[in-house]
Amino acid sequence: MPNNFLANDELMAAIDIGSNSFHLAIARLDHGEVRKVASMSEKVQLAAGLDKNKILSEESQQRGLDCLARFMGRLESVSADRLRIVATNALRQAKNADEFIRRANAVLPKPIEIIAGREEARLIYLGVSHTNASSEQRLVIDIGGGSTEFIIGQGFEPLLTESLQLGCVAHTQWFFADGNITEKAFELAIADARKEILRISRQYQKAGWSSVTGSSGTIKAVRNVLVSKGWADEQERITYAGVKKLQQHLLKVGRVEDISLEGVKEHRKAVFPAGVAVLRAAMKVLGIETIAYSDGALREGVMYDMLGRFASEDVRDRSVQALIERYSVDKKQAKRVVKSCERLYAMAHTALGLENEDNDLLRRTAYLHEIGLAVSHSGYHHHSAYLLQHSDIPGFSQVDQLHMAQLARNHRRKLKAEGLEQAQSVGGDSLVYLCLLLRLAVLVHRSRNDQDKSDLKLNIADKHNWRISVKADAEDHALLVFDLKDDIDQFKKWGVNLSVVCR
Repeated sequence: MPNNFLANDELMAAIDIGSNSFHLAIARLDHGEVRKVASMSEKVQLAAGLDKNKILSEESQQRGLDCLARFMGRLESVSADRLRIVATNALRQAKNADEFIRRANAVLPKPIEIIAGREEARLIYLGVSHTNASSEQRLVIDIGGGSTEFIIGQGFEPLLTESLQLGCVAHTQWFFADGNITEKAFELAIADARKEILRISRQYQKAGWSSVTGSSGTIKAVRNVLVSKGWADEQERITYAGVKKLQQHLLKVGRVEDISLEGVKEHRKAVFPAGVAVLRAAMKVLGIETIAYSDGALREGVMYDMLGRFASEDVRDRSVQALIERYSVDKKQAKRVVKSCERLYAMAHTALGLENEDNDLLRRTAYLHEIGLAVSHSGYHHHSAYLLQHSDIPGFSQVDQLHMAQLARNHRRKLKAEGLEQAQSVGGDSLVYLCLLLRLAVLVHRSRNDQDKSDLKLNIADKHNWRISVKADAEDHALLVFDLKDDIDQFKKWGVNLSVVCR
């Protein structure tokens, strides 16, 4: 068992930077299960701060930063390596997300991870499946502020994941912005949601499910209202008939500020009718009669995913293997490069100030640096970079994928000054050094044979002066030395003086 596996009673935490609300969950490990011990939730409505050009307003950014600062006061007992901070649709959409993240990271102990929609769906399913165990195939629906996730899974494994641009904040802005709850507004909101859900309905209904579970704020609020009104079924599940009754009730109320329902908190009133519209559309299109509620969702999923990483059951490694198979990667060559990357990292990490996460990034990209060959041999490093940046890869954040893309893009051919600036801007000096280490490893194995290269030595006097030495009696040392010396000028472009010697 790895040394960094959580001990019982050790605290861990997750922050969910949602489009409507920010959530903090703190939990402890109890015999392999995540037990929540504290939580905070604040309505920030980050998505409401997006203008028509997808620019996040200063006011909404400040609301978010103030909320995160308050969360920090609850995290004194949680070490940084036991914390994950994920952001969802609002920051996926915002063109100036980098600005908010830069400001937030200045006060946070860990960087924010913007996760793709399908990755959000995977983590939601992980949270639901661990909180409400079931062996049957089921559909999970999570209506958020900016997006709605649909997942079909069995046990702990998601089988289908989708994230649609449907959310209670966005739909409120489009159809209930004036605060009036009208028949026309409901009709338009439901029709718009139905149009989106129809895109996935055939695939999902073909896969099928035995039961439906809902998670997060909108579905929790609807379920609580239906239970209080007697409109839920005997198992306290949401029913389609109950949702229709709720819609009629809201139409009679007429104004969002006049909503007075048990289970609908003050901060949810404004977005509640839009959430009901999305839920009714989902149930109608997919033919759903009842939905059970799960208290576990994204935050719990993030913590279970983190637990898997600590226990060497990291979904990211499974994803790497899946990509290797999908793109028919030359496994022997990939393993050769990985092995040399590990040796080079061991010799360089102290001098370069690299961390274990950097080693993981280097190793995973080394396995995948040639996936672009499946597209074309010409300029395949660019194809590799594109695939790594834009594919849905379970377990990886958008920043993770951007870092891998930088490594793949710069592992061969000419290095450019603008490439250095780009690598530094997205990953700092550490990412630059990783690019150069991968480049060395690939050069070492350009001959694509199994000759032992363990005699290669890398000495780093300082971050700008690297010395690589090769045994003079190695069978193909002449060609290897030539290739390494040929790259000296490329390293110099990125601020590293590389010297190559035979010993």
